[in-house]
Order: sequence, then structure tokens, then C-alpha cells
Amino acid sequence: MILKKLTLTHYIFIGILLGVLAGWIFGESILPIADPLAKLFLRLLRMAIMPLIITSIISGVLSVGTARGLGSLGIKTFVYYISSSLLAIITGQVLVNLLRPGVGANIELQQTPAELGAAEQSIGDLLFRIIPENPFSSMAEGDVLPVIFFCIFFGFFITRLKDTYRIQLTDFFQGAFEAMMKLTLLVIWTAPLGVFGINARILATTGFSAFKSLGFYFLVVLLGLFIHAFINLPLLLRIVARVNPVKHYKGMTSALLTAFSTCSSMVTLPLTIKCTTTRSRVSKKIAKFILPIGATVNMDGTALYECVATIFIAQIYGFDLSFVQQLIVVLTALLASIGAAGIPMAGLVMMTIILRAVGLPLEGVAVVLAVDRILDMFRTTTNVLSDSCGSVLVARLEGETLERMGEPPDEEEE
Repeated sequence: MILKKLTLTHYIFIGILLGVLAGWIFGESILPIADPLAKLFLRLLRMAIMPLIITSIISGVLSVGTARGLGSLGIKTFVYYISSSLLAIITGQVLVNLLRPGVGANIELQQTPAELGAAEQSIGDLLFRIIPENPFSSMAEGDVLPVIFFCIFFGFFITRLKDTYRIQLTDFFQGAFEAMMKLTLLVIWTAPLGVFGINARILATTGFSAFKSLGFYFLVVLLGLFIHAFINLPLLLRIVARVNPVKHYKGMTSALLTAFSTCSSMVTLPLTIKCTTTRSRVSKKIAKFILPIGATVNMDGTALYECVATIFIAQIYGFDLSFVQQLIVVLTALLASIGAAGIPMAGLVMMTIILRAVGLPLEGVAVVLAVDRILDMFRTTTNVLSDSCGSVLVARLEGETLERMGEPPDEEEE
């Protein structure tokens, strides 16, 4: 009966605890058990990455492109989403480079690459690399950026087809995406085995000192999310939308608490729409257009986390990422956030995309997995908050006054 009540979060923490205990008690004699379990999890992640990229990016583009009457409203929406995501990514990038939580980390990993695949590239090389000569070759080789570029273009031109073909292809890719999400959830359910294996190895080879850097990384991500949520977004509301951010935040309390507890922007979506329309006084027309798109493609918290985590993992391996390499991280985090589904731990899966793009081993994912579930709660809350701020900002740019923002809703509005 007790096992039936346990969630994935519980099993992950159990895996972490058992891995720490096993590594501490048995030492290196646990490695013949720990290493295969970690390897199993990482191979399953690799299996899911490319099909998930293809289906999630294309279905994400289709879900946006099939919305009718985009016009100026659509342009303003996407300018906001790109701007806020970049602002979040750059915030995380600045923090992780200033505080350097992975430098000097005493974490022994199995794979130690001599150099990164993106090491010798110039900005010009990067821009040309994004355009695939052969999309299928890029898919087979796991070259992520060209695949994302191709999928965005392919999805866009599907929306330009005649209704018969557009509907068929849209149904196909959305169905394929749903199937991949079910497969990915199965992969995520092997995470407790993965965290057991990787934590047992860390404890067996380096001891408890490894977790000092992991705790520092946790605080850096948390600091970045708080700066974005309580400085960046309020400044956008105050300067661009010319509204009081405190009034808006106060009205979003119930939606933010739901996002924090469920770790899902899609599950929170109905409540986000209700709070935005009844408390922040955004029209239903704008809220029902912007917020569903935001729950699909606007992942500020996820993008910030992916950027910090990737640079942290590079620091663990001893790499000081160059400007071009960090540009790849920023660009890939922005593009990958388009296809990051609004479900628990989707950001962790999408982070593997960035690691592949930079050339880092995937076992780094298992290191940050120990604190990922807690961070997932904070970054999902940031995602939902950014979506709601976007609806307010676009509503103001569309000429809405938003009178009585923050006041309790009338009885007929409940």
C-alpha cells in the first residue's frame, strides 16, 4: 500500500539516499553494480533524445502556426517570448561564470573528453553549421543544432500546406510527440536507478566532498531564477507595460502555487488563464491566445537552468567554455526551450540536447539529477510567471487599460 502512494520524486530521493549509503558503506566494491545501472539510464536517454527533438519541435511549431489571425498580436507575443527567454539565459550565464560552482569540484566521472567538439569553431562556422547539408545525416550523428533548425523550418512549412495535408501531418506529429512523451516518461522512471548508480560511484570514488559543489550549483540556479522572477520580469512590466508588478504578482498567487506543486505548466494552464483574466484584467481573447502558446514554447526557468547546468558540467570536466561554445549553449537553450514539454522533468531531458550540441558526455546529467526535482518546482513556477507577464505586457501594447488590476474579481467573473 505504501509503495502505491510513492511518486517518482520519492523514488528519486530514495535512489539518491541508497546510492550515497551504498557508496559510503561498500566503497569501490559497489561499482560493478552501480556502473551498469548508470549506463542503462544514460543509454535510454540517448535513445530518446533525437526522436523527442524532432517530434517536440515540429509539434510545438505546429501548435503555434495553426493558430489563426496571428498578425501584430503574434509578432508581439513572440518578441516577448524570445526576449524574456534570452534575458533568463543570459542571467544564468552571467551567474555561473561569475560564481563558477563547478571549478575545483571533486567529482570523478567515467568519461573525460580530451576536447569539446565545438572547440575550434568560429561564429561564422557556427552559423553555417546550424544549416544542415543532410538533415538525416545530422539526425544519425546526433548533431543537434542542424536538426532543430530543420524541424522549425519543416514545421513552419507544414502550416502553409492545404488543409488536407496540413491536418494529416499535424495529427501525425502531435500523435508521434504524445507517443515519445510516454516513452520519455518511461525513461524518466529509470532515473532512480541512474541516480543510485551515479551517486554510489561518486561516494565510492570521491567521498562526500563532491556534494559541496552540487549544493553550490543548486544555489546558483535558485539565485538566477529569483533574479529573473523578481527583477527582470518586474522591470519589463514596469518599463514596457507600465503597470505595477506587485498587483499582478498578487493576483497570480494560486496559479504559482499550483505550478510549484505540480511542476507542470500545462496542468496549471486553466488556473493561469483564470488568474490573468479575473485578477490582472487581461481580456480573454489575448489570454487564451498567449498563455497556451507560452505553456508550449516559453520556458524561461527551464532555459536558465539548462544554461547553468551545462556550463557547470563543463566546469566539472575542467573545460573553460569559450565565447563561441557559450554562444552554442545560449542558442541551443533558446531553441530547445521551444520543444520543452510542460511536464515534470522535461527540462532535464532537453538538457541532454545542449550537452550533445557542445560535445559534453551525457553522464553529467546524472550528476545534476540529484537536485533536479527540487529545482523543477522553482523553474516551472518561473515559466508560468513569465507566461502571465507576457499576457499583461502584450495586452498593454494592444491598448488594453487593465483597470482594477489586482482587485478581487466580481461574482460573475468567478
